[in-house]
Amino acid sequence: MSAEAVSLPEFDRSPSFGGDDHRGGGGGGRHPGAVARCGPELVAPEGVEAQTCVLTRDGEAWARVYYRNATGEELRSVLTLMGPGGRTVELYCEPAAHDEPGICETPRLPSSGAPRSATAVAEFMGAGPVDEAPLLLRAGSERASAAKN
Repeated sequence: MSAEAVSLPEFDRSPSFGGDDHRGGGGGGRHPGAVARCGPELVAPEGVEAQTCVLTRDGEAWARVYYRNATGEELRSVLTLMGPGGRTVELYCEPAAHDEPGICETPRLPSSGAPRSATAVAEFMGAGPVDEAPLLLRAGSERASAAKN
């Protein structure tokens, strides 16, 4: 797996998003006024690209992963939002086997902690039995402990 930066320009990451993330993470007008904390854009040699973000607004938090599956194969993906007090939400996504960008997003949840206390991780696995499927890419949001409040 490579930690090489890539760009997923097809996503709307305009300044009107309302986020303060200096790495350009955001997500367009879907959630105006939300603040996004995103990890780096990553690409795996197998052809999976992803960037994972935690979004917060009005006492709610949710996770979003921007991805592109250029492997030519159906993949499995799990998006996990981890909040304070050990609260965790997992969402299973099915990235289609085409080179088009996609988004997977968890439901919004009440955020009982500080605005920057949640983190998210997206994992992309190959096809096959769950116990044997190779992990192709793991992309995380900005770490909560590294965030500035």
